[in-house]
Amino acid sequence: MSRPDPAFWSGKRVLLTGHTGFKGSWAAIWLSALGAKVTGLALAPDQAPALFDLAGVGGVVQSRIADLRDQAAVERALKGQSFDLVLHMAAQPIVRTSIEDPVATFAANVLGTAHLLQTLRGQPALQAVLVITSDKVYANNEQGRAFQEGDALGGKDPYSASKAAAEIVTQSFARSFFDKAGVPVATARGGNVIGGGDFSRDRLVADIVRAGKAQGVTVLRHPEATRPWQHVLDCVAGYLVYLERLASDPAAPRALNFGPKPGGAEVTVGELATRATQALGAKPWCHEPDPNSLEAKALGIDASLARQVLGFESRLDAPAAVEWTMDWYRAQADGDEALVLVQDQIKRYESL
Repeated sequence: MSRPDPAFWSGKRVLLTGHTGFKGSWAAIWLSALGAKVTGLALAPDQAPALFDLAGVGGVVQSRIADLRDQAAVERALKGQSFDLVLHMAAQPIVRTSIEDPVATFAANVLGTAHLLQTLRGQPALQAVLVITSDKVYANNEQGRAFQEGDALGGKDPYSASKAAAEIVTQSFARSFFDKAGVPVATARGGNVIGGGDFSRDRLVADIVRAGKAQGVTVLRHPEATRPWQHVLDCVAGYLVYLERLASDPAAPRALNFGPKPGGAEVTVGELATRATQALGAKPWCHEPDPNSLEAKALGIDASLARQVLGFESRLDAPAAVEWTMDWYRAQADGDEALVLVQDQIKRYESL
């Protein structure tokens, strides 16, 4: 199966937005290890601890702190720089935060994408752009069928709708401007990601780790819900392989799903939480229903097109993803350096 190619990435000038976030920090460290010259563009971390700080990501890449909701700030941050490839990961990623502040979520996820793409129109050496959206971009009728790339977009909560809107914005910029310039612009729809270093609010693994540290109990709103769980390294690997293909093949699809292996067993929130609490030695979780929640109960994505087109599929199933994740948190709690832990898991993943 395909994996990121160091020969391709060595010396490439890469703009990575969202490098201060959880997935962005993993991507920044991996790209740097592959030999890319990475410039990060994002807001400062909005939480403490943050993997960006723990792993010293600001010392691994050229870090630019700016708000993508501000067009002028984006232009100032990128002025005078030239990029070969762009991986746009910056976003407001939490569903419940989008309920609390929908306008800010639309501003970050929709206008932020538009501002970036508008600024990139002036990049003469650009080879490809990949915009990361979400598995939640599809109009979910709760029938449990895994969504394919050609299914209708939608979203009943502001986060999902903002990501679906970002898809449309990206398509419009591609067709109006970038296609004419011969620059492929595409979207990647990733599943629910877990991995070491996620300390975000309202994220399952982060909640379990916090509860375990405090000797408390993790509260689940929807333990029966299904999600397309994948380890952060599987997700980021798919993005990088996709960018490689976009830069070399004008016929590459302009949207791909990335998630668990096609045909794999569905894993509920409760099942994953049970594995995680047991691996961490934490107390069992409890269930407190949220009658006002708009979150989908069933969600699955079909990643078979990525396997067909890219020769790529996830290597870690849900049990392995939980094991790698909890190994990371236990080692970090025991005093191991976060950067070394990330680098070691990257090397281990590359050797699979």
